[in-house]
Amino acid sequence: MDLRPAATALLEGEARALLTRLNRVRPFALHETMVPAAAPSAAAQSAIERFLMEGRSRLRHRVGAYLEWLEGPGGDRDPEWQQHQFSLLRWEFNSVLSHFDVFSEAVTQRSEHDVGVQLAGLDVAAVDALVTPGTPLADPPPIICYLARGPGGAIRRVHTRIPGGGRSPVSLIRIPRERMVGYGIGSSLVHEVGHQAVAQLGLLGSLRPVLYDIERHAGTAAERSAFRYWGLTLSEVLADLFAVGKLGIGGTLGLMAVVSLPRRLVLAPALDDPHPFPYIRVRLSCAVGDALYPHPQWQQLSALWAALYPPHRAPRELRELTGILERSMPRFVRLLASHRPPSLSGARLADLMPRSSRTPALLLTRYRRWLRQPELLRTAPPTLVIAVLGQARAASLITPEEESRLLGELITHWALSNTLEALSAATVAPQRGAGLHRSAAPPRGATSPNGAADNRQPVPAHPAERTR
Repeated sequence: MDLRPAATALLEGEARALLTRLNRVRPFALHETMVPAAAPSAAAQSAIERFLMEGRSRLRHRVGAYLEWLEGPGGDRDPEWQQHQFSLLRWEFNSVLSHFDVFSEAVTQRSEHDVGVQLAGLDVAAVDALVTPGTPLADPPPIICYLARGPGGAIRRVHTRIPGGGRSPVSLIRIPRERMVGYGIGSSLVHEVGHQAVAQLGLLGSLRPVLYDIERHAGTAAERSAFRYWGLTLSEVLADLFAVGKLGIGGTLGLMAVVSLPRRLVLAPALDDPHPFPYIRVRLSCAVGDALYPHPQWQQLSALWAALYPPHRAPRELRELTGILERSMPRFVRLLASHRPPSLSGARLADLMPRSSRTPALLLTRYRRWLRQPELLRTAPPTLVIAVLGQARAASLITPEEESRLLGELITHWALSNTLEALSAATVAPQRGAGLHRSAAPPRGATSPNGAADNRQPVPAHPAERTR
């Protein structure tokens, strides 16, 4: 019995059904209801829609070609081969739908009351944390933030592979819902942004050989073990450095809030975890803060953490590891701060941070001035605002309730002002073909209250390069 006609008819119907389902997938812009201030940036929306449309277009072309093949020479092939070709189409169809799902949650949350606008404000803060003129970070990728359950944040960096194949057209940052209070917001957000910065600057590729060389030439087994551990956790260490560098003590306080877990989890390293175990991670964050912004507060905070989780309560093996890591910490921190990756054209990693505006004294001075002139809060860059409020909280000058309320209002303001600025830009330059564009840059007025630009200066060149 010849089953080819029946197989052809069956698979033709299945292929046409795929097209029917594919045609029901509409662009987000046609079925998501959100207020303008909650919308992702125009660059992010455009990148996502273009990515998804290209995938659907390729699939439609392939399904059409398959149907033509079935009507022609494919109709004479055996059912097994016809099914094999269809299974490949089905695989690609599922990939296209999975691509839609990757971005669906992040975009759909923009329609939630209040949440959508807050997320748009975090988009602005994320861009502010990343942009650094004069470096590969001068032109940030589109960024979209969204919320998720659980204690940990995450990032799907731009151009990284996504389920079903292909590479993400945007940087997708997941913030835990429980972190949407106080300095916890900024700490989680800037840590994840730090991962994007680390990738764009190629820091893992430039630092790991240095750590490996130290490990290989170590004079003692303890030193060798310490730098092997730092190499294994380098990615997370650098993201933590980025958070402290941008937010000061607020970055460390936010980290402490995340890893304030039962003692057995804080004092228990996991060999397969890319994060330093919580006890040493907080101690390292304090050491980094003291190197970038020297002040007694860092040693005090580090001592407080040791009092909350006394290391002598840990098993003997862990006490030995903790001692080894803490003895190596000063050298490791100096190495990080003084590292000159090729991507920074001779500048140090420490020079990437806005050190002239993040010292504890300057942050508190700014806070006191903002108390007298609250309107200055709305013209300051988002990461500076978060750093100032975090320092004020550390100094007990602001209550947790007031910090959370004020930061919530400012996040909404960042979203609204960014939207209005984009609308204004679109209306004043229509002759240049300017469509509605949500600027990727932070809101205007991003200068310090003293009139000096904040977080916008290019990283200085190495002295040997400045004469060029």
